[in-house]
Amino acid sequence: MTTANTEAIDSAVSFLVGGFDRNETPYLNRELSWMAFDARVLQLARDRHRPLLERVRFAAIFASNFDEFFQVRVAGLRDQEAAEFAGRTPDGRTPTEQLTAIRPIATRLCTELEDLVARDLIPALADEGIAIVSWDQLTDEDHTVLSRTFEEKILPVLTPLAVDPGHPFPYISDLSLNLAVTLRDPTVGRELFARLKVPPNLERFIHLQDGRLVPIEEVIAAHLPDLFVGMQIVDHQVFKVTRNADLSLDEDEAEDLLSAVEMELRRRRFTRAVRLEIQDSAGSGTRNLLLRELQLPEDALYECNTLLDLRSLAEIAELARPDLHQTSWIGVTEPELLVDGEKADLFAAIRRSDLLLHHPYSSFGQSVVELLHAASVDPDVLAIKMTLYRVSGDSPVVASLIRAAEAGKQVAVLIELTARFDEEPNINWARQLEQHGVHVTYGLVGLKTHAKCCLIVRQEDDGIRRYCHIGTGNYNDRTAQIYEDLGLLTADGAVGDDLARLFNSLTGYGREDRYQRLVVAPEFLRSQIRELIEGEMRAQKGHITMKMNALADQEMIDLLYDASQAGVQVDLIVRGICCLRPGVPNISENIRVRSIVGRYLEHSRVYHFANGDGPKRPAYYIGSADLMERNLGRRVETLVRIDDAQLTNRLSEILVTCLFDDRLAWDLNGDGVWTRRMGERGIDTHLRLAELATMRAEND
Repeated sequence: MTTANTEAIDSAVSFLVGGFDRNETPYLNRELSWMAFDARVLQLARDRHRPLLERVRFAAIFASNFDEFFQVRVAGLRDQEAAEFAGRTPDGRTPTEQLTAIRPIATRLCTELEDLVARDLIPALADEGIAIVSWDQLTDEDHTVLSRTFEEKILPVLTPLAVDPGHPFPYISDLSLNLAVTLRDPTVGRELFARLKVPPNLERFIHLQDGRLVPIEEVIAAHLPDLFVGMQIVDHQVFKVTRNADLSLDEDEAEDLLSAVEMELRRRRFTRAVRLEIQDSAGSGTRNLLLRELQLPEDALYECNTLLDLRSLAEIAELARPDLHQTSWIGVTEPELLVDGEKADLFAAIRRSDLLLHHPYSSFGQSVVELLHAASVDPDVLAIKMTLYRVSGDSPVVASLIRAAEAGKQVAVLIELTARFDEEPNINWARQLEQHGVHVTYGLVGLKTHAKCCLIVRQEDDGIRRYCHIGTGNYNDRTAQIYEDLGLLTADGAVGDDLARLFNSLTGYGREDRYQRLVVAPEFLRSQIRELIEGEMRAQKGHITMKMNALADQEMIDLLYDASQAGVQVDLIVRGICCLRPGVPNISENIRVRSIVGRYLEHSRVYHFANGDGPKRPAYYIGSADLMERNLGRRVETLVRIDDAQLTNRLSEILVTCLFDDRLAWDLNGDGVWTRRMGERGIDTHLRLAELATMRAEND
């Protein structure tokens, strides 16, 4: 990355603390920290050392992340503001103060994205024969071809909606692309307004034979006279509305959770708007009409000077141009799962020793998916129990569960219906599983089940044996190719007993008061982490290393501050939100915070305590929980202690690689500024871990 780009990202986030001196508050703001993560993702799209279509993909990811930020976080702040909520965040801000701080940063980041796309990515794509062109740039022959496409494929699914005293302003669905059309009736000379929704089930870009791409809204706009016959087209503008995407679900009042979630999903369509995006060429009349009808304040308006809704760049990122993509990585099969290069008996392999899986470097399909398939067809398997949070659209995991149930095995699945943005597919999976005889439950009232675990019960010659998988990521074969996650496969009796107790409490009424190798939230996780941190404070040479997605829980941050002041060295690898201020004298001078942002989404959680099991006896835990208030207090989460020395050595190797990275790593300072670390070692975590996985497979 160039020096200029590094300075740009620093300046973009350097004012994230926004008027709060570090001496006034020991915490960074959660919402602004989220935006700082988005800024780091945007920087990947800037990086000209990356293949072009990978840069385009990161631009689309940034746009999608930013939409979610408004759907969830900004929407929540708007609700608090409307309710006149007077509380303050740990860093001392009211909802209104947070919204005020968000606006200039959001505007700046959106402008940077638009400039990047318009001035860099689109010209670079054109140089590679992938030109995004407007209607005015096309030939008459092109117009003829696209007019035929319009008549055959687009016109039949368009519905123009008038807005006048007889036609109320239509509902604008969340994140949909729309045309605001201003018309004039020549017979009376009166201006009219209409809304036209771009069909969401059609691709955003229409492909011409020579590789040129035409945005679908350009084709629709060129044919507005065909839709409004006899009217004069005065103007048209593309716009998009973002709505609150959170569910308002009272589980205590819901007799049927499945029906309640379905009802809330229908209501979600009509939640309040929180943002209006529109082309900057729009006149004040159109902008004011939309703001008024959507009941939005002026500061909810964001003007765009390039393509609107840049999530659609994901379509371009999927183009079959291997020369513009990064070489795809196919995860290795763990050596323990092979015999002479062929698939081993998975159950025998797990009986021999605990296995650590590290995706995507370890193949998810050749381990977890294959294990579930083997369990579904093995006549000795009696039962399968697992949690499902997010799965793929044609999930082989679900297929194995159905196959097992149809074979007469007892299959029990806890599906989390309220996994945000996956509620509808989870409802569909729940119904499908139930139709095939799977026992489906939806967890505990008031708690979201975020744990990632599977228990397979098998009858063997020496009795019943339990095979377990506990992971940091979802049972999703697609995201496992791009999410970095860890998983433990074990036949250890203690873990089997623990999982059996956990599933009994999830599907029944029991409340377990003890576990051996598992640490379960909300009952035990907070107190266990506290005890481990305090143990490092008592040790002669305390050292804590934590890898997670987010750190925002105030009590955990305060404990880490206490540890730092007691002389404990603390290394934190936090992908996204971090509300802790590192390196502040007399508060956190022994704490360092790094973030790894690159090809894969860092998703694993690893907790290492140098003296966790006594002086100089380190303890390692992996699992589903971040150090967020929701994970510690309002979710069912699991961590599992890793005891095998070979596996802890691998975990240490992963953590050390992340800490020594000087290609993908960013360092956080006490003012809330993230700085790209570019050193001479040339260590790229994702490349290095892929190399280590390959070496381990080849040297077996």
